[in-house]
Amino acid sequence: MKIAVIGAGNVGGALGKAFSGAGHEVTYAARDRAKAVSRAQEAGAGAAASSADAVTGADAVILAVPFTAIVDVTAEIAHAISGKLVIDVTNPIKPDYSGLSTVGGPSGAEVVAASLPGARVVKGFNTIFASNQANGVAHGHVLDALYATDDDDAAAEFTKLAASIGFRPVKVGPLSAAAELEAMAWLNIRLQMLANGAWDSAFVLLAPPAAALA
Repeated sequence: MKIAVIGAGNVGGALGKAFSGAGHEVTYAARDRAKAVSRAQEAGAGAAASSADAVTGADAVILAVPFTAIVDVTAEIAHAISGKLVIDVTNPIKPDYSGLSTVGGPSGAEVVAASLPGARVVKGFNTIFASNQANGVAHGHVLDALYATDDDDAAAEFTKLAASIGFRPVKVGPLSAAAELEAMAWLNIRLQMLANGAWDSAFVLLAPPAAALA
């Protein structure tokens, strides 16, 4: 699959490298063009001149930017996104890291979906730290790629993509369930900050319902 990774930070770097290693055709784009090129070289991938260019030729798009950049990024790619799978990896954390900015309103993923009409949006990989995103196995366990979406075809595609890089995909519900996934991510992030953690803890659901794994 042709995958555009928007964002060249730790998350984009890890996921892009994992997908490239699994045989997918990956193209990076980022505000910092030099960083996108560097990530591409590390991953054996390509780099586009802009996010819009990266998205145009892609089958799937991974949004791996800070949530504060979502408005600008979605505005740039909206014209080229119709019908494409969009995986929202962002977490709407306040700039001062005091909590989620979306409490009491729509989830971050629903904000993304509203900004990209026609896209098939999945919330996924956001509960997995970058330290674990390049490999679906950590601490002796296959890690769960918990995800939420309203689109059955998008769910099937996400399942294949997550499995291709070693994760166990688990559907937690419709896109509105992204609020819970974002809260889970924040719980794990806050735990690391409070306890001076190693930023490698991960979620593994014991005995999930079989239908969630289909």
